[in-house]
Amino acid sequence: MRMKSKRQTEILRLIATYDIDTQEELRSKLTENGFTATQATVSRDMRELKIVKGSAGNGRYKYIYQPVASDVLLRNRFSTILKEAVKSVDTAMNIVVVNVYTGMGSAAGAAIDSLRITGVVGSVAGDDTLIIITKTPESAEAVQGYIQNTIK
Repeated sequence: MRMKSKRQTEILRLIATYDIDTQEELRSKLTENGFTATQATVSRDMRELKIVKGSAGNGRYKYIYQPVASDVLLRNRFSTILKEAVKSVDTAMNIVVVNVYTGMGSAAGAAIDSLRITGVVGSVAGDDTLIIITKTPESAEAVQGYIQNTIK
């Protein structure tokens, strides 16, 4: 994964975890987590990710990720691909092994990569198997659960 993608994934994680209301606060959290970025870079990332300010529920505002309708439609399409392709899913440490119907490995892999699931480092697709590498065994279990819920 490229540094930009990693940084943007971290931005989404940070705004989901903390009530961040300024770019400087976001930049500071990025630095704490090992990402160096200028204010201009953070601003550009936020624009690309379509991050907006919304209510924090306490009379204050915070940054939120609000996918546009087209993002929701794409997410639904990727979920449909998984529903049609996946036969079973299991974990082994920080690896998720997904058994898919013959010829569907690449499509399932592209869907997983496009969904930007937290904790996923990358995936390798074969003809009837998809291997997903995650950061931790806990991430692997979360990804397994996500896939199982998606294919129900």
